[in-house]
Amino acid sequence: MNKSEQKIPRDPQPGTLKHWREALPEERMAHLVKDAARGFSRSLQARLKEHSVLYGHWTFLRILWQTDGLTQRQLSEQAGVAEPTTFSALKTMEALGYLTRQKLPDNRKQVRVFLTPKGVALRSVLIPYAIDVNRIALAGIAPEDIAATRRTLLAMIENLAADDIAAKNGRDSANGEASEDSL
Repeated sequence: MNKSEQKIPRDPQPGTLKHWREALPEERMAHLVKDAARGFSRSLQARLKEHSVLYGHWTFLRILWQTDGLTQRQLSEQAGVAEPTTFSALKTMEALGYLTRQKLPDNRKQVRVFLTPKGVALRSVLIPYAIDVNRIALAGIAPEDIAATRRTLLAMIENLAADDIAAKNGRDSANGEASEDSL
């Protein structure tokens, strides 16, 4: 059997992604991080669903629990999503009674987003789910490994953010060189 005909062995326990350890031991970090993020998302989505909260709303709720009264644009930037996506989500969340959107007298152009008491109350219900998902994901992992992973992921995030800035400033991010247009 040649290499292209080899099959990745099926995981005897679906969801454990045993194939990452055995069939793909040299897989790129990006794929591992992506699959870990998907696992976190699936686990949290299932819990949020118990309270009819959409996963897409979770991000906005988390931001607003920290800083209520942001503009829609600020909320989009902090969530890392396009403004039309934010607008659509906020419209639905407003209909569900989680928040209100208001134009303030000092600036009629800006729409600010404020949690309602119902939106605020969701915090005490939903945050324990996120804590539970993290507890499950980190079970059996040594504290020093968790600390190293956290440092590593933060460094990777910073490196990729710097690369993004460099690309926006005219550097070709694929090879690290300046493009002709930026010279």
